[in-house]
Amino acid sequence: MRWFFSVRTQLILALTLCISGCVAGWWFLTNHHHTWLHWLASWLLAVNPITFAYYGLDKWLASRFVIGRIPEIVLHTLSAIGGSPAALLAMWLFRHKTIKTSFRVLYWSIVVLQTALLLYLVKLLWWG
Repeated sequence: MRWFFSVRTQLILALTLCISGCVAGWWFLTNHHHTWLHWLASWLLAVNPITFAYYGLDKWLASRFVIGRIPEIVLHTLSAIGGSPAALLAMWLFRHKTIKTSFRVLYWSIVVLQTALLLYLVKLLWWG
């Protein structure tokens, strides 16, 4: 069962869930419009609940078991691909990963980079 908690397995599982959720969200919620805004909204609607669930699962595993945790790189990857709002909510709600300085520094670096990218895209789209 230890193989289930490997980085590769967890990354593949998390990304598969995100992609499946994105396609399902696009299929059921957007009337099959192929605009980047519809795909982005579908992606964010999929990745945030999955990120929240992964943080909750890791907190539950941390309190119950010694071995078999979600690798931190998986949590950071989920944050980096759009799940940072859910990650922040999960860290606050579950009080999980709030003390470990190295985790927080990398998380907030991801948030700063995402904010800079968002501001750049807004500048390009509105003031192009």
